[in-house]
Amino acid sequence: MLPSSIQADISDPTDVERLVQEVLKYFGQIDILINNAGIYLDSTDIQLSMVEDWDKVIATNLRGPYLMTQAVLPTMHAQHGGHIIYISSEAGLEFNRGDSVYGTSKHALNALAEFVVRENQDFDIRVNTICPGMVVSEMTENSIGLDHSKCLYPEDIADLVIWLLTRRKNIKIGTPILIQTMLNPWE
Repeated sequence: MLPSSIQADISDPTDVERLVQEVLKYFGQIDILINNAGIYLDSTDIQLSMVEDWDKVIATNLRGPYLMTQAVLPTMHAQHGGHIIYISSEAGLEFNRGDSVYGTSKHALNALAEFVVRENQDFDIRVNTICPGMVVSEMTENSIGLDHSKCLYPEDIADLVIWLLTRRKNIKIGTPILIQTMLNPWE
């Protein structure tokens, strides 16, 4: 019987391999990978950042998606198809002071996704990157000065993911896709 969830540390290659093998055991194939894990630690400038914080953020926000992608690609190549979606951030398109560690991880994630696009398009593997603006989540909901009514919600991102997964195959979407609200959530 398929468990309702499989817990894994996506920064650990052994755990990633175990996760992928469990999914293959139950489904026999992997059609979709959504790289959505991410962490944000207190923002600061590079000069004031701690190497331990850098390592934690990079391990989750970049190494994890790299390892997950690397683990599913052999199956997707053999199937000659699949879809990989990276959930990045608006911070991966901009350069906001004090956002250097998180922002760097998301800029690098966008670059990783572009390499995955170019290296796998001959295998009918579709790749998209979504860069949401401020999303109300467990990570952000208690942020001081954040107006939730001017934010995105996880459902907004899920709707976009569903559309990307169900669109006709001959429609190419440029990446990354920026999704924001019309109002500044910090006003």
